[in-house]
Amino acid sequence: MRFLAAFAFLCAVSVSPAGVSAQPSSQSMPQLPPQPAERPAGIPADAMLLSPCVATMGEHWANLKNLPMGPIYGVWQGKPVFTEIMVSVSELQKGFSYANIHALPGYTIDHVDFKFEPQGHPGMPVPHYDLHAFYITPAEQAAICPSGIPDPSMKPMNAPNPPNR
Repeated sequence: MRFLAAFAFLCAVSVSPAGVSAQPSSQSMPQLPPQPAERPAGIPADAMLLSPCVATMGEHWANLKNLPMGPIYGVWQGKPVFTEIMVSVSELQKGFSYANIHALPGYTIDHVDFKFEPQGHPGMPVPHYDLHAFYITPAEQAAICPSGIPDPSMKPMNAPNPPNR
């Protein structure tokens, strides 16, 4: 429940871009959390803090006009840790493409998590995929914000090297 309330900061401020099938929330829109005095280095100047620290992800930052699709940026201990986009199943079925997914300047992508959200979640309430391009190792990712808001979407991921059968 704590996650849903906090994630609402990220998602309830969403504005649907043309062509994305997510519907705006009918709930009253909560205000953004207080913006920090110092911006994390490397986060685009037009990005706003959207959520407090979420376990295994960190804070979420984005330009409000780019929501819900993104890019959305994760920050942990003042440093960017991922870039994220969210794409609805209906857009993928229409042949959606997103060119030039890349790390922020000065960072490199270590790994990509591609998660299916069959029920959606606040801010993107339709079936969709979340793509997180992490700049840190999976071990570093697992240690992000251990006392933060739990991420209910965390579920077993495919083994990196499935056993031969």
